[in-house]
Amino acid sequence: MTDPTAPIDFPALSPKAPRRAKALMIQGTSSDVGKSLLVAGLCRAYTRRGLSVRPFKAQNMSNNAAVAADGDDDSTTKGEIGRAQALQARACKVAPSIHMNPVLLKPQTLIGAQVVLRGRVLGNCPARQYHLMKPQLMPAVMDSFNRTAALADLVIVEGAGSNAEVYLRASDITNMKLAENADLPVVVVGDIDRGGALAAIVGTHALLTEDERARVVGYIINKFRGDLSLFEPACAVMTERTGWPWLGVVRWFESADRLPAEDALALERPAEGSGKGLRVAVPQLSRVANFDDIDPLAAEPGVEVRWIRPGHPIPAETDVVILPGSKVTRADLDVLRREGWDIDILAHVRRGGRVVGLCAGFQMLGKVVRDPEGIEGPPGETAGLGLLDIETVIGGEKRLVDIAVTDQRSGQPIRGYEMHMGRTTGPGLERPWFLLDDGAGGPARREGAVSADGLVSGAYIHGLFGGDDFRSHWLTGLGAAASGLDFEARTETALEALADHLEANLDLDALLAFAR
Repeated sequence: MTDPTAPIDFPALSPKAPRRAKALMIQGTSSDVGKSLLVAGLCRAYTRRGLSVRPFKAQNMSNNAAVAADGDDDSTTKGEIGRAQALQARACKVAPSIHMNPVLLKPQTLIGAQVVLRGRVLGNCPARQYHLMKPQLMPAVMDSFNRTAALADLVIVEGAGSNAEVYLRASDITNMKLAENADLPVVVVGDIDRGGALAAIVGTHALLTEDERARVVGYIINKFRGDLSLFEPACAVMTERTGWPWLGVVRWFESADRLPAEDALALERPAEGSGKGLRVAVPQLSRVANFDDIDPLAAEPGVEVRWIRPGHPIPAETDVVILPGSKVTRADLDVLRREGWDIDILAHVRRGGRVVGLCAGFQMLGKVVRDPEGIEGPPGETAGLGLLDIETVIGGEKRLVDIAVTDQRSGQPIRGYEMHMGRTTGPGLERPWFLLDDGAGGPARREGAVSADGLVSGAYIHGLFGGDDFRSHWLTGLGAAASGLDFEARTETALEALADHLEANLDLDALLAFAR
């Protein structure tokens, strides 16, 4: 993507569908104020009231992605969207669609990202080029919004980052410019947990134009802990200075960590396990992707999951090292070596410890990773850890597929998805981790690889540990205790609790009345 002003080749837009849905937009004073969680809770709460609800976020920046149930009109393959929008779709009890998140940015460097438009990869783009390209994406964004709104009674729209980044106003496609184009009423959310909520709300008002201010129907303060009576005078100041109604305070939601997180900020959470039993270490790579693969293990009371941050060694007492997904496999191999984690992992295996690689982590376990086309960074090749006799070439079409099969080797149901670019070959594949049987009567498909001594295994399948039967089987095979946790039910319970929490903290009837 060298010319950001060149016309973008995306499928023809559909005739504008009649807008059936009312809509309400949730914008924030900054990133991580809790917009995604609030939208998920509102989606479930209004769905429980009998409304057909859909989420929408024009642009998301995250390496945590999900396979959608559809692809664009001229595509025979599925697309991908941000994990947060997939969770919001689940809250609405509908399948995730590429039109719920038409633009997904997957960071690869400090100043660039892979651009995914309506589920398919456009290419890699430095931030400055993407800034120039964004206005061309607005027709596709509006088309996706109109398609989404044609299927529902209510659309809850989520903004991105701060809604008052006025220096980016000309290229905005996801905050006030979208609100203007789609004629959306806006609720502004501030985060009291990080402090400065009063200044954030008043400062946002000061930076918006008169027309933008007029779109705001009120503000909400999120993540509150403590005595509300001490904070109410601040709300009076905010209302006086802005003229915006105070729509309520949402107290801290204790079960937030039971729902998939949108970005790597969630890795600051403490481990949920008891600290006893199986000890799992996960190196925190620079561009870690789909890290919610680890959530089901962290939820097990007999498992301690520890994310290893840069500057810290992998503890010698670790039982299993898991290499997670990454958006930049070769660059994160360099991170492993810079941090000395490669030495820790090799020593761990010599002591009889286990290693598991998922997707890019699987690629890292091989002999070499080649990227001749420079898809993830500068063209070249990087030596892998050499723990599996495989080689990977990054390139080709991106594989996006849901998986629901049976593994012939273990007899366990395997649920998950694949989301990767690249082809892995080598003798190590002759010892596959799985033999996947789709029940159609054909030969089972080999997936992944296991080392000759059985200590190292890897595969391209994300979501493996979310399957209760497989997770229990895997833990038992390591001599660990499986709790019988129903992970899917746990997620549903958390969504229901979130909806209850918003019902208790906000006047949802009044909020719904603002939608138009």
